[in-house]
Amino acid sequence: MYATLPVILFVLLESVAIYFAFRAVQNARTPQGSVAWVVFLLAAPYLGIFFYLFLGHKKFAGYVIKRRESERVVEGIEAFRATHPIVGDDDNVGYETFERLAASPIVSGNAMDLLVDGEETFDAIFEAIDAAQTYVLVQFYIVRDDDLGRALHARLMAASARGVRVLFLYDSVGSNKLSRDYVETLTNAGVNILDTNALRGPTNRLQVNFRNHRKTVIVDGIVGFTGGLNVANEYMGHHPEMGHWRDTHCRLRGPIVSQLQLVFCEDWHWATESSLLDDLFWEAPRAEENMDALLLAPGPADEMETGNLYFCAAIRAARKRIWIASPYFVPDADIQSALKIAAMQGIDVRILVPGKPDHWSTYLAAFDYFDELREAGVKFYIHDDGFTHQKVLLVDESIASVGTINLDNRSCRLNFETTAMFFDVRAARDVALMLEADFAQSYLLETSLPDQPLWIRLGAPVARLFAPLL
Repeated sequence: MYATLPVILFVLLESVAIYFAFRAVQNARTPQGSVAWVVFLLAAPYLGIFFYLFLGHKKFAGYVIKRRESERVVEGIEAFRATHPIVGDDDNVGYETFERLAASPIVSGNAMDLLVDGEETFDAIFEAIDAAQTYVLVQFYIVRDDDLGRALHARLMAASARGVRVLFLYDSVGSNKLSRDYVETLTNAGVNILDTNALRGPTNRLQVNFRNHRKTVIVDGIVGFTGGLNVANEYMGHHPEMGHWRDTHCRLRGPIVSQLQLVFCEDWHWATESSLLDDLFWEAPRAEENMDALLLAPGPADEMETGNLYFCAAIRAARKRIWIASPYFVPDADIQSALKIAAMQGIDVRILVPGKPDHWSTYLAAFDYFDELREAGVKFYIHDDGFTHQKVLLVDESIASVGTINLDNRSCRLNFETTAMFFDVRAARDVALMLEADFAQSYLLETSLPDQPLWIRLGAPVARLFAPLL
């Protein structure tokens, strides 16, 4: 009997590996992905099964998308569309496409104020929190118990002390170093602070690979914030190695704040199984600027690959220029093709990326993409003044988008993200001026991979092998 036990275990292991391989064939998006999983699972089942359990899931099962499932919310969205009709789509950028991706309408009556870098961003956020009358909603991927984290901590404590309701979500992966004391003192002060996976645990159902990358602050349902900055000292430019931290956030006014608030409600429902719909203010006043805008919130729970389609739709809408700033460049094949076609059509395609890494794997992988796209006419600008972490997209003078979405597979497929899209010439011109200043602090990439240093030549193709996870 004992002699056959290893054989039984081996057969069971191989059976599980074959089952997972079959699931990979069914669910992987590309044939290459299927082949990679099948070979890995069958050739090294001990490792393959372990990695597939954590990394092989295509979708985030069980996440409640209230706007798609709640009749009440759907009816409210349609009424919202009628109350705030669009100003127009004169440039024919395809409003309907973005509305379908967002499962929400483009609405008028909005304004966006660009917030450049940490000081400007957190001055504005702290000012809004200090002026809060009823509630403050806070969500960040990374929260640290450092100088900036404690400054936020103090303001939330003060807001709670004066009777303001404070709800705070953080991601357990991004904030894995957050101290217990930080959470406990806020909790004791009346702040409801929770990990986004509070009910289920960060590894429940082996979905640790899916992360909530959103950075959101909403005050009284009237003003909202989103963008690239987290709550840590490096975002203020205080990192000894990274130096100046170039990032972009935005302050939102108008009905788009209610759209951002609905996304927070979805995440809160996931964390607590309780609804905030009746507790919040849903009639944000219209801004005088009267801009058309949409809050797009892609994530792995979406039926479609919303993140990838967002980039593809924006690139397709471009007639003169498509400028993208992202700290990471590990694009899906469809995005690569869209960028190449745009460049070959004579469109000014520029990608702004950092000249130094904060994550070596994504930094190296990008070099294995550059040459192929440069041959098609895509221009890569390497930011040479510290580290650039902003997630910004500009199409002609038609679309300006600021949010949390990186141009990589993790943001497009695995993370929960947000971006504020403004369909207005004024917003586009503001973003263009900002990016032109960034290009002036950058240099045009002209060195091909074979001419790069040896460590890049060797590391880039290896890092690219892990592109689906980067």
